[in-house]
Amino acid sequence: MIEIANESHRDKIENEPIVRVVNVARTYRLGGRDVPALKGVSLEVEAGHFIALKGRSGSGKTTLLNLIGGLDQPTSGEVFIYGKPLSGLSERQMTELRRNRIGFVFQSFALLPTFSAYENAELPLRIAGLGGREREERTWRCLEIVGIANRAHHRPYEMSGGQQQRVAIARALVNSPGLILADEPTGELDSTSGRKVMDLFQQISVEEKVAVIMATHDPMVEEYAEMIYELKDGQVINVIDSTAN
Repeated sequence: MIEIANESHRDKIENEPIVRVVNVARTYRLGGRDVPALKGVSLEVEAGHFIALKGRSGSGKTTLLNLIGGLDQPTSGEVFIYGKPLSGLSERQMTELRRNRIGFVFQSFALLPTFSAYENAELPLRIAGLGGREREERTWRCLEIVGIANRAHHRPYEMSGGQQQRVAIARALVNSPGLILADEPTGELDSTSGRKVMDLFQQISVEEKVAVIMATHDPMVEEYAEMIYELKDGQVINVIDSTAN
């Protein structure tokens, strides 16, 4: 196993959930009327757990993921990350949190087409201003973790969708986050590639002790996630604990 998680992150989170969502609601103003996207959702996620937010389009799962990642703010309720309320963070602190302690994975891969797999994975470290040797060491380790090191010098158009998503996951890992948020990461993949990505998230959560929260409508997630929160019309209507079986 290749260790990537920051030890100071681990020390701080051992005795508390990485994510705690408390009675969160989110309402948007559209066309002169209020449209509720979330209605009082609560959940907790600990280090090393793979959690899924499952539901159809419009169920609220992506909204909840955005609130957890600090990309949006709740109308009411609170989101705590590493024990700190997001509402109490300045914009600079929020940016630092997203840059250094949360990894994001998107359905569309969001890779730069002129960059190689290595350069795409390394980019967050360049933005963070890390030195060349540390950038190289972290990038190669993450490419190895996701099983794509042999494609390091290929550009996105030279790789399959599954390989591109692995590069995106490596990019999410390079800053040694304690939390990865994935929004429909298998949405553009065939079932075989999707299964490999699910395998990878499960491996990362168990071996690297990274909390993974995935928003998805893919039924295959039930084979991998430890806890599944099923959402409908902005509310959690069912919670499935696969570890209880």
